[in-house]
Amino acid sequence: MLRIISANLNGIRSAGNKGFFDWLVRQNADFVCVQELKAHAADLSEVMRNPGDLVGYFHFAEKKGYSGVGLYSRHAPVRVVEGLGHADIDAEGRYLQLDFPGLSVISLYLPSGSSSAERQQAKFSFMERFFPHLADLRAAGREVVICGDWNIAHQEIDLKNWKSNQKNSGFLPEERAWLGRVLNDQGWVDVYRRLHPQATGESYTWWSNRGQAWAKNVGWRIDYQIATPVLADCARAAAVYKDARFSDHAPLTVDYAFTL
Repeated sequence: MLRIISANLNGIRSAGNKGFFDWLVRQNADFVCVQELKAHAADLSEVMRNPGDLVGYFHFAEKKGYSGVGLYSRHAPVRVVEGLGHADIDAEGRYLQLDFPGLSVISLYLPSGSSSAERQQAKFSFMERFFPHLADLRAAGREVVICGDWNIAHQEIDLKNWKSNQKNSGFLPEERAWLGRVLNDQGWVDVYRRLHPQATGESYTWWSNRGQAWAKNVGWRIDYQIATPVLADCARAAAVYKDARFSDHAPLTVDYAFTL
């Protein structure tokens, strides 16, 4: 069994102070994809670099205290790919891929467009350029899982207040249609939704810090493990962990009956 966890940390140091790494070393995960590090290499403690028997790989943003992704692995990769080959995207540290025999594991942090119109355009630009990369991954003949914060709630059941959010970043018609093309046209599989087709409140992975969103479970499902069909068919269990709060996001764990 292969256990893969994805978690947006909203600051790796903050999450560590809230017990994330104490929890992580007890999970017996093979891979842990993390996003929004908000740190550089010099900021990481040894536990943050290599928790337990996992080895960490990172793609940091150039800007201090911003973005960045990481991937912890129990297995030695045959190749590490940092970035997508686009200077503006790679400067923000949004993509990290580890290749193993027959499998690629990717940590992704798709931009948010909620802060400004300019950032929404940057998000659309990322999506436009990422789409052909996804097609190339599908055509490569490998099993792939892309774990991370996609910053898009795909369907109405993926957020509590969908009616009032139809003009807001993360639930725009264009964003939802784009993710639909990833899943329907290219054939990627939303693993959690495959296993829990009707799940609503228990599926949310992010809650605003405003109001009482966490207390009232006014959440969004924007963190995904999206996989190639054969790997997705191997998924046996998927759950969002909410017993402790390490971030404004919650970790998503999936177990796959897959052997490296």
